[in-house]
Amino acid sequence: MTRALIRVDGEIPEDVTSAFPHLIARQQRASTTLIGDVIDQQELQGVLNLLSALGIDVVEVVTIPDD
Repeated sequence: MTRALIRVDGEIPEDVTSAFPHLIARQQRASTTLIGDVIDQQELQGVLNLLSALGIDVVEVVTIPDD
């Protein structure tokens, strides 16, 4: 399992973030950060594909090392 940070351009409505119950959404001015664990590359790609299908631009994807 990998911890990931996904930053997108704009605010994501709660009904959209609820599609990712394993990710925590943090709204900032004009952006949203989703942080949480993804099981593997396939799950991460699924999240990115859904965001893209919804017309949400992904600005940054970062893996967070385990402590």
